[in-house]
Amino acid sequence: MMTGYLYLLPLAVQLITGCASGTGNPAPAAEKSAYNLSAPDKVYNLPPSLHEISGITAIDASTLACIQDEHGLLFIYDLDKNSITRQIPFGADGDYEGVARVNRAIYILRSDEVLIELTDYTSSGSPINFYETGIPGRDAEGLCYDPKNNRLLVAPKEISSDNPSAQATRHIFGFNLASKTLIKGTVMDFDIRKIEEYAVSNNVKVPMKGKKGEVKVPDINMKISAIGIHPITYKLYAISGPERLFFVFDMNGNIESLVRLDKDLFAQPEGITFMPNGDMLISNEGAKGIPTIVRFNYRPK
Repeated sequence: MMTGYLYLLPLAVQLITGCASGTGNPAPAAEKSAYNLSAPDKVYNLPPSLHEISGITAIDASTLACIQDEHGLLFIYDLDKNSITRQIPFGADGDYEGVARVNRAIYILRSDEVLIELTDYTSSGSPINFYETGIPGRDAEGLCYDPKNNRLLVAPKEISSDNPSAQATRHIFGFNLASKTLIKGTVMDFDIRKIEEYAVSNNVKVPMKGKKGEVKVPDINMKISAIGIHPITYKLYAISGPERLFFVFDMNGNIESLVRLDKDLFAQPEGITFMPNGDMLISNEGAKGIPTIVRFNYRPK
């Protein structure tokens, strides 16, 4: 089996947007995105302590909370100063993958689907709570706050099942912040085959597979490493880090945009967050280089 990538677009690396009538259904290309993903407005080079940065969440217009996936530390990062201003311990070494702020509380997602709640990140010594979510997933990495529904959204990379059909779908789960319990069922479901159809219909560059001499077909794994809800459009943004695929969905799970990120800008994208004005920031682990946060100002068309 040979793998490769199909280049069906002149890679302006601007999002192609459209509308879909069902989960993952192909949609015609429409207007360009408010972000030009080939031209960041700023790149922040991060210190070695954030080499394994795995999640970011906005605190205010100039401050982020960050985690890295090895140590139980929350890093408060000042974008204006381009430096860490505070470190908050919350647990032992582990595999920490997602972070989301809800007012003064910070929630951190461990890869085994456990949520950790820092009840007040502004106060030293505030209580820290742990919640076993019971999500039937493997390697949970995506986490964000859904303010309209007072819930956290959690995205595991895949479902714990040996059923081949289960491996062809991805899911978003909800965690109720009032009851601190998992919401029954799923919040969103993504059919990977339909997303591949969307990619072909809209000439999007995606991973391909096929034997030598045969026509290659799309091969999207959609291992979600980060999710975020846009504060203005209320769309769900998702990143599949290993493939560097960038998705936008409506809140019914219909795909609206798909693009492959430039490896020179996005060595290993693992986190996403938005400022209140719509500016988007994506964090990248250092891999073999320097960890970064890449910023794109919001310019609606």
